[in-house]
Parts: sequence; structure tokens; C-alpha cells
Amino acid sequence: MYQRLDKRVARLIADSGPSLVGGLKGLEKEALRVTADGRVSQASHPAGLGAALTHPWITTDYSEALLEFVTPPRADIFECLEFLTDIHRYTYDYLPEGELLWATSMPCIVEGDRSIPIARFGNSNPGLMKHIYRQGLGHRYGRAMQAISGIHFNYSLPESFWAAFVEQEGRRGEIRTVRDESYFALLRNYWRFGWILLYLFGASPAVCKSFLRGRDRGLPEFEPSTRYGPDATSLRMSDLGYRNTNQASVRLSPNSLDDYLAGLEAAMTTPFPAYERIGVQVDGEWRQLSTNILQIENEYYGYIRPKQVARSGERPSRALRREGVRYVEVRALDVNPFEPCGLGGTDIRFLETFLIFCLLHDSEFLSDSDAAELEVNHTRVAAAGRRPGLELTIDGRTATLAVWGAELLDAMEPVAELLDGGMAGAYGKALEEQRSKVRDPECTPSARVLRAMADGELSFFEFAMAQSRLQRDYFTGLGPLPGPVRASLDQAAAESLAAQARMEGASDQTFTRFLEDYFA
Repeated sequence: MYQRLDKRVARLIADSGPSLVGGLKGLEKEALRVTADGRVSQASHPAGLGAALTHPWITTDYSEALLEFVTPPRADIFECLEFLTDIHRYTYDYLPEGELLWATSMPCIVEGDRSIPIARFGNSNPGLMKHIYRQGLGHRYGRAMQAISGIHFNYSLPESFWAAFVEQEGRRGEIRTVRDESYFALLRNYWRFGWILLYLFGASPAVCKSFLRGRDRGLPEFEPSTRYGPDATSLRMSDLGYRNTNQASVRLSPNSLDDYLAGLEAAMTTPFPAYERIGVQVDGEWRQLSTNILQIENEYYGYIRPKQVARSGERPSRALRREGVRYVEVRALDVNPFEPCGLGGTDIRFLETFLIFCLLHDSEFLSDSDAAELEVNHTRVAAAGRRPGLELTIDGRTATLAVWGAELLDAMEPVAELLDGGMAGAYGKALEEQRSKVRDPECTPSARVLRAMADGELSFFEFAMAQSRLQRDYFTGLGPLPGPVRASLDQAAAESLAAQARMEGASDQTFTRFLEDYFA
């Protein structure tokens, strides 16, 4: 089953040595600001952090209270996590007194949609567009869902790999074509095997009753204020979270870049009756950017996305069409409450191994029925991945999660060995750590969350508050930031405020015309 993978790895070892080493990694971590009593903060984005619209590393996601930390792409995993740690430390210097960064993906004490303030980005046309887009998300899906946090892992293979790989595939002179085709092969195999990330890294098996507001979907009671899935790994990625029915009709093809972009364009130009009833402008107030299935490309919540760096004001789909795929963005990772940054170096090493495996392994095109079958695997694992004997079906073959998981990890071993330079090393250890989770579900983060709650007789809220305080103490206990690091972050904050001010004074174009030009 993995013969093509093994042959490709063998050729890479023989012909180009460490060409896979040095891929760029980037992290985007969301963190909800909460008050000392665990409620969603109503305070504005701290001015000391700069302008969320234009800051390269510290911004906001859906809510004014939902921070998003972005690391620049780095080949070195330690540098990536060190940068993310520094952002946390810097942020704690500017939070209103008593505020915490919430340590779990699922929020708590959600007092209705109005308790989640929508992010604001100033009065420029791009800033207004970002705000109105979020208004639309609130009308379409509810604000509570938008307060869920996660971590996105961005990854690209090193440029040196592509030259060697194109030669080995007999495709001389076709680097862009081979790169695009290979990243889409990765996407298809992620659809086939990405459920394993929900099992290995899912950390949201419980949820506050306040978040559900009558949508318990039969979840049993852990204690009066907590509902949970006894075998769940990631309620965040279940139909209680991002895999909601509103986007059930949106399934973009992972077979080619052209097919993917055609699907995006169709979703962005096809009206949806429920959204037509919301309206775009009502009594002079903007409610959403359009009544189409998707307002903009980013509204589609896929497990993984192909990405290209966009120019200023450029739509993501245009950037992809212009330059092809530059990297992939994995979006299905929960925030691990036992890791200060939400994930650790061992996790990143496994993710890199897994994505390279997905790219090098044989990857047949997926039909709509194939994709629907594979979607079931993801939803099963999110809702009940630790259930003994849980069965999954891939390419017509059915096996238990334990059997599939062990087989996949064994198949990844040559990739880990290649990344380790042929010797036992950090990538092999990362693979072995995941094997322990497949052998014993109690080793998974989701099981650890429930065990910590049971052992401490804690509600989900009490557990999350305790972990949030521990992480605050960790970051603040590291002491002052080194002078050059603080100076760099201070400069970024100042430059972001100046950039927003320039944007707000640069154009007299109406917002309506700005939107027309953007979507033209």
C-alpha cells in the first residue's frame, strides 16, 4: 500500500540527502481574553499592542477579545516556539488588570451572543470590511461559535526539495506544476488520514453548559455546569463547533488548483436563501458583505487550506491563481491546555512528518462520494475517537482506528528517519510518542483533560481557569523580555498604529465602491 512512498523516500536518500530538512513552519494561535472571573472580556484591544488591522504578529480574530498571535515562518522549531512565547510575555504586559488568556479551545461563561464583542479595525475601508465580514459571521452562525480558539500550523517544504523532486519524477522544468500537484496530493491524503490529528491532538472533550445554550445534542452531564463526550477528542471540530450544518453544502475539490478555485468562486457568487433573509444593508446598517454562500474565501472552514502570500488588497484566490501554492495551513488543531503555547516541539515534528508523508504517499483523485465517506471519519473521531473498536472506512477498506493508526504511524517511519538524518532522533521520538497514544487512548490530550477534571472534582470552567492561571504564571514568571526583543515588538506596535492612520487618511473612495473593486 505504501510502495510509492517507500520508493520516493529511498530516491531522496540516495540522490539528495537532507533535501526535506529545513521546511518552513509558522503558527497562528488564537487566545480569548477573559476577566478574572472567567467572562469574555468587554475591553477594547489593548492600545499598547498596536493596531490589530496592520500588526504583523498580534491581531484579533472574530472578537475584540479573541487575540491571534502569528509567528513568521521559521525552519527551526525552537525559534518558532520562542517567538510565540515572547508574544505571550509581551501581551501580558498590556492586558487590563486581572485578565487572562484562556487556555482551552472552548470558551466558558458565554452570556449570549451579545457578550462576545465583534472585533473593530478602525474606519478605513479594509478595516470596515473586516468588521462587517464578522458581523455576517455572527448573523450566519452565531457569535458563540466564533469565540472558539484553535491553532493553525503553516508548513512549506524547502525550495531545495522541489528541484530534486522534479528531477526524480521525470518532470524537468515543471517546478510550479509539480509543486501545485504535490500540495494537492497532500490535501487529498489529509482528507484520507487527517482524522488521526483529531485523535492525537484533540483536547476539547468537554464544554461549558453556557456555551451550548440548549444545543447539547445528547451530551451527558459531567457535573451540573459541564457537558462532555465520554469518548470525544475534539468537540471543537464536531457539529457543535466548526463542522456545522450551515457549510455542509460547501465541499471544495482537492483534486487540482483549478477545481478548488472554481469551487471557491461558485460559493462566493451563489446566493443562499437563509442569508438573503438576513439582508446586506438594513435600515442603513451593514449586516454582511453579501448574501452568497461565502462572503469571502476565508469563511470556508476546511481542515486544511492551500495558501499563497497575497499582495496588499489581493484576494487569496487571486494570489493562488497568480503564483500557485506556497504552503499549506492545517486548521484542525485544538489548543492543548497542558502546553503553555498550545502545542509543543514534539507536536510540530510529528505534524511535519505527517504532512510530508501525505505529500509523498500515492494520492488518487477523490470523487464527491469519496469525500463524503472521508468526512464521516473525521466527524466520528471528533465525537468518539477514543471509543474502543471505533471503525473507519478509507478507500473502501474498513478497519478500527487502532489498526489504522498503528499502520499509518509505521508508514511514516521512513520519513521520520529521513528528517533525523538516518539516525534515531527527535522526529523518531515524536513518532513514538504518538504510538503510545494509539496503544493507550488514556495518553491522549482529550483523555488527560477529562482525567484532570475527574481527579480534581472540577467543572470544565474550573479546570480551564486553573490552567489559564498556571500559564499566566509561567509567562510572567519568565521575567522581563530581552531588550532587543522588546524593542522589536514595541517598534512593530508603533508602526502598525502609524500604518492604520495612513490607511484611514489615504482614500476618499466610498465603502460600496471599495467592495465592488475588491470583488470585481
